[in-house]
Amino acid sequence: MATLGALDSLTSKLREIHHLHDAAAVLSWDQETYMPAGSGAIRAEQLATLQTLAHNQFVSREVEALLCTFLDSETGILLSKHQDSLDDTSQALLRETWRDFSRAKKLPSAFVNKLERECSIAQQVWAESRQTNDFQRFLPNLERLVGLKRKEADYLGYTDSPYNALLDTFEPGVTVAQLRPLFAELRTHLIRLLKQIQHSPVQPNTSLLTQSFDTTKQIDFGRLVLKQMGYDFQRGRLDLSAHPFTTSFHPTDVRVTTRVFENDMPSCLFSCIHEGGHGLYEQGLSTQHYGTPLGEAISLGIHESQSRLWENSVGRSQAFWQYFYPKLREVFPSQLGGVQTDEFYLAINQAEPSLIRVEADELTYNLHIMVRFEIELEIIEGRVQIDELPEIWNAKIEEYLGITPSNDAEGVLQDVHWSFGAFGYFPTYTLGNLYAAMLFDQAKKDMTDLEQNISQGNFQPLKNWLNKHVHQWGRQYSASDLIQRVTGQPLTPEPFIRNLEEKFGNLYQFPTSFSSKTST
Repeated sequence: MATLGALDSLTSKLREIHHLHDAAAVLSWDQETYMPAGSGAIRAEQLATLQTLAHNQFVSREVEALLCTFLDSETGILLSKHQDSLDDTSQALLRETWRDFSRAKKLPSAFVNKLERECSIAQQVWAESRQTNDFQRFLPNLERLVGLKRKEADYLGYTDSPYNALLDTFEPGVTVAQLRPLFAELRTHLIRLLKQIQHSPVQPNTSLLTQSFDTTKQIDFGRLVLKQMGYDFQRGRLDLSAHPFTTSFHPTDVRVTTRVFENDMPSCLFSCIHEGGHGLYEQGLSTQHYGTPLGEAISLGIHESQSRLWENSVGRSQAFWQYFYPKLREVFPSQLGGVQTDEFYLAINQAEPSLIRVEADELTYNLHIMVRFEIELEIIEGRVQIDELPEIWNAKIEEYLGITPSNDAEGVLQDVHWSFGAFGYFPTYTLGNLYAAMLFDQAKKDMTDLEQNISQGNFQPLKNWLNKHVHQWGRQYSASDLIQRVTGQPLTPEPFIRNLEEKFGNLYQFPTSFSSKTST
């Protein structure tokens, strides 16, 4: 009974700490959506205070003592006397809490405070620098952040590369040594497919997507799609931000954002679908385990799998547009009234090198990720000078995509991630694409009428399947264990490559090496 009491006390304490993180998250969300421009300095102080308080409480002797009721104080291994009395869920909670605790304990409070303050200020400077296309303005902030992230890697400890310490924050257990061959294999196939597409006589008319589309109607249509997907607006919001994102304070309070351009209709729509996938994951997490690791996403790769599954496997499918295109044409009759479904479908699935990652098609998107991975690896390992990043960025984009940014706003300044210190984040996007392909293939095997349901606007079966197989587990299983458990195989790029080859082979009419029967 005393053991159960200690577990309850630990859970209660973790929830209290999570409330501080949630309060900070609300302030961060406000900073990106509604905060007055002149409030940046005090917001940085507020965020630093909250995150430092949360850090100090988490690495306290109280939490350590509660953990050591069950775990060896040196290794974090479950004590033998508890192995039979604790169920798998309780053991997973302790394992994941120890992982977080042991990492957090290595970071001094003063360092956490300084890093949080620098990140908050840097985000604001980045937004202004991006708007004015002024990398030099952002440079001092970025240099300070890079120095702090290198120091964080030193505090945490690492094998082979300091980048591994940062990568482990977002995708536990994954290393540079694993990513290099995986990305190399994927790059070979992507370049081959891109060349086949570029040499195809079939090319989409994308001008139909860049007409004048009323921005309010775009947002309303995005909201309609989100609701149809199952995103609960009683427990969520849709707002505008400079860079689309999803944040959550509890499964009953999940918020997504998008951005909208009059002459780029897909941008708002697919941002809504993409962030909606993230939002469904957050709304599908266990309320029972809120505040503990079992009420959190496994990894950012798995999180990204949910957004990419909805955005690409569903949102860019024929079945999806069989249902939604007539509705979209009703909203924009003068722009799309004379455009046939097949013509629209080809346009929204265009595969062509482009400069902006978040607007990239599902084939070239991963090339953007590889560019960022290689650059930030060199940054953290100290092999490049920070002031040389615009030139390095442009050279990499030219190498991978054959195009060159005309300014830093569409080059090195386009992503928000480095401004909030998220070095090690970018590889999770490609991992998410691979996970998404595997999960969607399995969903189709488990639900033979899935595509028919999608074509009728019935997304509930897919949402329920994801709730059951992915969302509800939180961090009870590692990403690799979950994928093995759901699909019966370890992470592999094969389903992703096969699906791309089949899809674009049909669209651009070139022969593929996969039979269409293999996708059933």
